[in-house]
Amino acid sequence: MHERALPASPNWYCSRCSDVSSRGLLGVGAKNNIYLIDVSASSCRVVGELVGHKDLVSGFSFCQHAGQSHLCVSSSNDGSVRFWDSDSKVLIKEHAAHQTSVTAVHWSPVDKNLVVSGDEKGIVVCHWYNTGDTTSFFPEPRTIFCLTCSPHTWSTVAVGYKDGMIVLIDVSKKGEVMHRLRGHDNEIHSLAWSPLASEDAICSRLEDSEATSGASAGDDKGCFLASGSKDQTVRIWSTAKGKGLMTLKLPYMKKRRSAVDPGVKERLWLHVHWPKGRSTQLVSSCFSGELVMWDLTRTGKQMWTLFGTSSEGQNHSRIIFNMSSIQLQDDRELLISTSMDREIKCWDLATLDCCWTLPTLGGFVYALTFSPVGSGCLALGVGDNMIRVWNTLTTQNQYDTRSFWQGIKSKVTALAWHPKKEGSLSFGTDDGKVGIYEVFSNKPPQISSSYHRQTVYTLAWGPPVPPMSFGAAGGKLSYSLYSCAGEGVILQHDPSKLSGEASNIDKLIRDTNDIKHKLSPHTDLSWKPDGKVVAIGNEDGCIDVYEAPSLKLLCSIQQHHKIINTLQWHHDHGSLPELHCLLASGSSNATVYVHDLRSVIENPPESPVVMTEPYRRLCGHTGKITCMAWSPHHDARLVTASYDGTAQVWDVQQEAAVCNYRGHVGYLLCVDWSPVDPDVIWTGGKDFTLQEWRVSKQEFTTPPKGKKMVDLKEKMKASSKQKKKNKKASGAGGAAPVEMNGESVTGGQKAASALELSGEDEEDEVSSTNSAVPPASFETQRKSSTVPKSKDKPDLPTNLLKKKKPRSMLPLSTSMDHRPKEDLLQDCISLASVKHSSGCVPGQGEHLHLGLFTDRQALYRMFEAEEEGHVEAGHYDSVVYLRLWTGDLEGALRLATEKGELNDHLLSIAPMAGFEVWSRAVEAFVKQLCLQEQYLKAASHLLSINKLYEAVDLLRSHKFYRLPAEDPVLKELYTCWAAVLEKDGHFSAAAKCYLAAGANFDAAKVIARKNDISSLRAAASLARISGELALAQSLALRCAKDLAAALDWVGAQEVLSSQESLMVHRLHLCVAELLAAMLADSQPCVSSHPWAKAGQRHVSIQDRVRDVWERQFGVSQKSERHCSVAALLQELKSVESPTPTASIPLTQVQLYSSLHLTRAVLSWLLDDDGQLMKELWKAVAWLKDAGHSCVSAELCRLLFPDGDVSVCSRKHSKTLHLTDEEGKAAANSLQAYVHYQHLYQYWWSNSTQTRNGLLHEVKGKALNGGVAESEESVSPVTGRVDQLDFDASLLLSERHAACQATQRSVRDIQERLAAMVRLHSRAQTDDSPTQVPESSDSRADASQRPEDEDTLLTLSSKMSEQQKQLADLPDAVKMYPRPDVVECCLVLLNISKSSPSVPESLQQEAKDLLRKYGTSPSFLKASRRFLT
Repeated sequence: MHERALPASPNWYCSRCSDVSSRGLLGVGAKNNIYLIDVSASSCRVVGELVGHKDLVSGFSFCQHAGQSHLCVSSSNDGSVRFWDSDSKVLIKEHAAHQTSVTAVHWSPVDKNLVVSGDEKGIVVCHWYNTGDTTSFFPEPRTIFCLTCSPHTWSTVAVGYKDGMIVLIDVSKKGEVMHRLRGHDNEIHSLAWSPLASEDAICSRLEDSEATSGASAGDDKGCFLASGSKDQTVRIWSTAKGKGLMTLKLPYMKKRRSAVDPGVKERLWLHVHWPKGRSTQLVSSCFSGELVMWDLTRTGKQMWTLFGTSSEGQNHSRIIFNMSSIQLQDDRELLISTSMDREIKCWDLATLDCCWTLPTLGGFVYALTFSPVGSGCLALGVGDNMIRVWNTLTTQNQYDTRSFWQGIKSKVTALAWHPKKEGSLSFGTDDGKVGIYEVFSNKPPQISSSYHRQTVYTLAWGPPVPPMSFGAAGGKLSYSLYSCAGEGVILQHDPSKLSGEASNIDKLIRDTNDIKHKLSPHTDLSWKPDGKVVAIGNEDGCIDVYEAPSLKLLCSIQQHHKIINTLQWHHDHGSLPELHCLLASGSSNATVYVHDLRSVIENPPESPVVMTEPYRRLCGHTGKITCMAWSPHHDARLVTASYDGTAQVWDVQQEAAVCNYRGHVGYLLCVDWSPVDPDVIWTGGKDFTLQEWRVSKQEFTTPPKGKKMVDLKEKMKASSKQKKKNKKASGAGGAAPVEMNGESVTGGQKAASALELSGEDEEDEVSSTNSAVPPASFETQRKSSTVPKSKDKPDLPTNLLKKKKPRSMLPLSTSMDHRPKEDLLQDCISLASVKHSSGCVPGQGEHLHLGLFTDRQALYRMFEAEEEGHVEAGHYDSVVYLRLWTGDLEGALRLATEKGELNDHLLSIAPMAGFEVWSRAVEAFVKQLCLQEQYLKAASHLLSINKLYEAVDLLRSHKFYRLPAEDPVLKELYTCWAAVLEKDGHFSAAAKCYLAAGANFDAAKVIARKNDISSLRAAASLARISGELALAQSLALRCAKDLAAALDWVGAQEVLSSQESLMVHRLHLCVAELLAAMLADSQPCVSSHPWAKAGQRHVSIQDRVRDVWERQFGVSQKSERHCSVAALLQELKSVESPTPTASIPLTQVQLYSSLHLTRAVLSWLLDDDGQLMKELWKAVAWLKDAGHSCVSAELCRLLFPDGDVSVCSRKHSKTLHLTDEEGKAAANSLQAYVHYQHLYQYWWSNSTQTRNGLLHEVKGKALNGGVAESEESVSPVTGRVDQLDFDASLLLSERHAACQATQRSVRDIQERLAAMVRLHSRAQTDDSPTQVPESSDSRADASQRPEDEDTLLTLSSKMSEQQKQLADLPDAVKMYPRPDVVECCLVLLNISKSSPSVPESLQQEAKDLLRKYGTSPSFLKASRRFLT
């Protein structure tokens, strides 16, 4: 349909927006369409487009199977997936399985019926072309960026996500995840499968012991996968193993006039492509538009080779988004790339050189024009802020274009070549800029210092007019540059001095033609080729023709009734002189008029001539005319471009249509005839394309008569009939229109008719907003106003549709303005007669409303009549303001005083009438306010006129003595002041303000913000007094804990004693004080109670606690109410203690341990022996787990002075009766720790020599504090004991030995895993190699342990086994541990060497346990002497 074309730019930031079929057809997604381009090694040609998507195309893929290579699939942000036939360019079917924007699509290279797509919510959909079925999967809740089907296995799909995750799924198993490939830390831009269905192509290159040992990768049917990410790396993955094999880091290259900083992350899109038949070569994009060929069999800098190094200017200038390749019949392989620089390039993969470049356009084509000097040189003004200059006649490169962007920075909306100077191109932009480019030089453009306020629509070169010089140096003809913009002004620029101020030609037009009235805004201009006359189009549809250089008005053409969009003079090199004066004009209506101005130009009239009939009328378009061009090869042959989306060629003499071109999608904006070929025309428009087409090859003759035009005509007929009916109704109704509030029926119908006529324009404007670029409609911006479309509204109450209109100040005059149209026109005639001769009297009677447009007296008469109407209606406030408008301020105040209509506004302007008037007005306003019971406001106005005592008497007489305490003003004042004080750190002052405002809670909180002991104590007292009991308890408890931490026990008890509800916390602090005293802590106390002195050692601590509670606090088994033991225990259970760590100070540790001890005594008083044992065990364990084993051992002695756990108290005759398993386990654990201490005492007292040898072997291996700390905690006993005074068999529990051995194994595996991870991290951070083998950690780990070739997999397996063994053990064994059994075996066996006190049976049991569980290397050395 067309010859050559520049398509729209491919969409950016899409993973697969272009693809090449096996037949050499390239599909590119651009905006909402797909452009089809036939490619070869030498050239390319746009052959069509696929139109149908409602939003941006996000993905495109061809079917690569024989017999179906004409089929293709596309995805879009509109959520649809569409199947197309590229031969017939028609839609086959559409799937709408996605609910959100589709981000990627791919047609499977293996299964000819399978298409896979993914959306931004993470949903993957399989589409079956043959059946039309779809299947959805949801492998990961992440945003999909790209996906690709395996070329070897139909069911395998690789999916790349926004967060850097890559997932391999099996679509035959409901989307089951096969592998998750982790390594990238940013968006996955592209994925590419290796063309070889095995993994042994580059195994020799990989430094991975696993890659070359055992079964080959091919045996697992794996395949390499390449990924490109925003993190600037390309990774090669093994899909058989699910792991990365190498990482390719993009090379940094210094570009001409710029350098890339490695420390700065640039804008990057990293696309990868694996060409067919090249299993060891990978192509990727790089920074700033370079293409890189990677050789995966090499290392270092030899791995990569740049494309296009043979000559300058071959590479893209900005980042690359997509690549695809094709194998030609001559075995040449081509690579096609698309880029942000809006160019499509073709590369030869054998030579890595660029074969051809196809420019694309990123915006509306607003202007196109051929140079009158450089034959075939075409300039384009595009909405992507660039100018393209295309040498259309070159034979070597048919798309030889240059782009110009410097100094533009806005949409290029107008262009004009200099008529004589080669390469001089003027341009105008959307932001009102005018400049000149010298296209054959590298200089930046010259920019005019005079800017338009709106978009520049037209540029024209013509002879200079005053005030600029008429002649140039040397007597040669010079030219000025004229620009016309949206504000309706035409400026004349001096091209030799653009820095000077441009002149507005309106001044010259006014002076020459003695025009006093306002000129209509100009919308277009066109100079006749000989420079003698200029035609100027206006916004009102009038065309004025002026004679140069004085711009004398010759004639005015009043044929159009809408804005003039384009004017064109016929060329003057034709054979018929009578055609030289033809002027063609196009406006926002669809008709083109051609005017013959020969008589006017050759014989200029004395006064301007008005022309109302055209020479020729060209009808057929159904949309506004945007551009036109006369054929330079024919006489009276014209081409026009229209909003109906077509270009029409006319034979003007015959008023006949020659042909109609319909190759664009959307409206056209520009057109021009080829200067060398009479059969070729070029057009550009809204669809971002420039198209070359031949007149002789068009199948249509006239523009299409679309449904829109038929509907428009029907609406026009219907509106005219309704208009007649309304006229009859208004005539019968008489004065009915006057009584209506708003427009009359007739006026409303006229508006509706106008709306229907403009419906075509409205629809075009709305449709333009669906484009990818914000709509900057070339024509709609010229309109000074646009009437919105009317819509039918349902019958709803008026108050629901709109707010009530305010009352009119001039109701009589307004009603007169709502009469029929004929009466309103007669008013204009009457007013003109009054202005120029005697006539009616305006401002009264039937001409009341005309008083607004004549003299002051008429205006006063009108106001008087309006006042009478307001008085009759009782609207005195309106009367007051009418008097203000007449300047009678005193009269307005007097009337307002009489009627009680005074207000603050009138009072504010009263001083303008003098002090006396203002004072009287204030006094009257005070009386009015008193009647309205606004006494405070009245008193304030009395103060304004210095009547202080009267104001006081007024307030006193109405009992306003002071502001009440509950007045919200006071509360707000105090609250605001408190907030300021609190912000400045004055907490006590802020608390006073809060108290004054009644905010007791805030007062206590602000005092507590200081967080010291005195502040907390005061805050607690304040909260208690104010009744904020919950806050008082919280603050008192915080204060008591701080005092206890400072060892001020007396102060802590005093703070808590003020509230009965804190009794249990007092008991807790009592136990903490006793514990600190009995442990003989070295820290001195600030204060302590007499009952806390250190007592006898044979008395247990729980006995002392119970006695002190009963004497000092009245808590015993019989206590009731707030001292009830059950209630106290329940309250104390809600207090939580943190997990023990070595970083907690000893004083805090003792507080937490005493908490469990308090619970234990309360449980004892309730005869709950099981809970008693568990809490005692927690008290001991807290100290031990926090790293204070010495204190833990001392607490055991305080709890059980006789060494027997079953005897809890001798004073109160307490013997344990345990029934539950946990209680028994806790008791046995405590007894074991007591025996553990006795074991070391016995050893030290009987084996001084042996102790030193074994001590160093066992030291530090125990789980329960170790020998080192026990050495400090237990004093050596002199003398020798022959028999063990405890049951040592309790220390030799096989269940606990098994648990401890398993725990040691788990810790050992965890340490080895941690070491492996550290080695791997160090290898990853090493930047010296270009690729990082994944198995370096395992090799380093193997070198450390040559006897144990453990890998991550085997260690993980061992960890699972050990954790399963731990899970199978009884909970009581794990919850209540005992001293290290193996350690106790070693100590017992060591004692048996020097003392006969250890029975043989016990020795044998110790040896058996040592053999079975002492397998750890730390124990093997120590046990060797006993087991050999």
